[in-house]
Amino acid sequence: MSELAITVIGRDRPGIVADVAEVLARLGANLTDSTMTRLRGHFAMTLICVGPTAVEVEAALTPLAADGQLLATVRAVTPDGTTTPAGEPYVLAVHGADRMGIVAAMTRVVAESGGNVTDLSTRLAGSLYVVVAELDLPPGSADDLTGRLSGVAADLGVGFSLRPADPDLL
Repeated sequence: MSELAITVIGRDRPGIVADVAEVLARLGANLTDSTMTRLRGHFAMTLICVGPTAVEVEAALTPLAADGQLLATVRAVTPDGTTTPAGEPYVLAVHGADRMGIVAAMTRVVAESGGNVTDLSTRLAGSLYVVVAELDLPPGSADDLTGRLSGVAADLGVGFSLRPADPDLL
């Protein structure tokens, strides 16, 4: 069985998720991980599936992209196998006036602390910029990271919070 990474992007319209999921179901593909969002009227979906070959999936998705409104890419990937998180799950929230470099600066501090960003979303609402990132942090590193983030946040003129992720919430 092949493990595939698939991306679908383009102008949003109703039914894209259903169209892609139906194509993959007909091919016998099992969706293992996926994420989808709308970004200022544009659709973006990334998923991992197991089953058919990349060639089969590319051919089956071609009709969905025929009008030029969607772009679908398919890439075979190497399965990671069973992995367990290496650290502790945390949520980082950042908010403040929109300016360039907020995500770059805050995530650089996380990376330099040995943390990994496992999910990230941003939103611009008027002049307010909001970042929410799920992190996997080395055990016992949260207090030091909080101190380091405080300095960077002050330089950027933004506020932030770092809290343990609630494992009961999905």
